[in-house]
Amino acid sequence: MSTQAKVAIGGVAVGVILLSVLPFWAAVLVMVGIPAIAYLTLDPSQRRRLRHVSRKQIGR
Repeated sequence: MSTQAKVAIGGVAVGVILLSVLPFWAAVLVMVGIPAIAYLTLDPSQRRRLRHVSRKQIGR
């Protein structure tokens, strides 16, 4: 199984757990907020490099 498949399965599992434990709006806030905060913590040069990388290359 590829790394991307493992990450996708883990993301779905976490999403289902959050939806069962938290109210819908809180679960969506967590699922959207964590990646947004992680992106904002990057340096401007790292953000620029990440924008130029295609989605297929991000998992490398």
